[in-house]
Amino acid sequence: MIHVLSPGLLTTVQDLGRPGLGALGVPPGGAADAHALRLGNLLLGNDEGAAALEVTLAGPELRFEEGALAVLAGAPFRATLDGEPVAPWRAFRIPAGARLRVGRAASGARTVLCLRGGIDVPPVLGSRSTDVATGFGGLAGRALKAGDLLRTGRAARAPRGSRIAAAAAGWTGPRRLLRVTPGPQEAWFAPEAVASFFARPFRVSASSSRTGVRLEGEPLAAPSRSLVTEGVAAGAVQVPAGGLPIVLLVEHPSTGGYPKIANVITADLSALAQLRPGDEVRFARVALAEARRLLLGREARLEAPGVFLP
Repeated sequence: MIHVLSPGLLTTVQDLGRPGLGALGVPPGGAADAHALRLGNLLLGNDEGAAALEVTLAGPELRFEEGALAVLAGAPFRATLDGEPVAPWRAFRIPAGARLRVGRAASGARTVLCLRGGIDVPPVLGSRSTDVATGFGGLAGRALKAGDLLRTGRAARAPRGSRIAAAAAGWTGPRRLLRVTPGPQEAWFAPEAVASFFARPFRVSASSSRTGVRLEGEPLAAPSRSLVTEGVAAGAVQVPAGGLPIVLLVEHPSTGGYPKIANVITADLSALAQLRPGDEVRFARVALAEARRLLLGREARLEAPGVFLP
């Protein structure tokens, strides 16, 4: 049993979400940095989609009644176990009775606390993920609060090592350049607006959430044409009438009515999830073939020799 002594800013149970239910109006959800979740789980011998705790900006303090094996995967947070520092991307043993404190992020926005066996909460629509926006799944459909109790399940296989190679983790600090492919309505924007989108920096707004990353800065000239609401995907860069882009994240609605100038490539969605309020971000165009190559390369690294080290 794990006792939540303090919950942190926004700590939720997340797995790989509920893909494929958009026709029912259900967001895909899941861990915002799914790549980190997969790596952390595989290191511990879990299925890659086992439920973990997603920590945003400032984390929880937890007391463990029983011993556990854990890893913090994602942005580096100032974490301690009974007062001793805990490094990211390394498995660490938690003795019975120990206290784990996950403090503030040193850089980036999110980490996932993966535990051997995963977090055991009832699945809803095939997933243990918490949908924060609509309030279902996870632990009572909400973020953790003080006094909550959590259980772990059973791992699928033996741990694969004690740490994750830096090259596989891909964490070199927050990436401020996101690669995009053309959006379905890019041709609706004047050439000057498209050029401005790629030439100017934007700043991440404090009103960003798991639904979308809102950007501030000099507005783009939005198209005057109206768009019939259509399906959207994570990474879609919508431009409302005010001209300030919104980049959709994992809890995005199934449909949207704003024109989309671009779409962040799948290989960069983790980098998108690690942006924090005040960060400056720019966009760079890549071809669809390059976006596919980058994704396949990242996936191949998950199973490459030397990813999980002793």
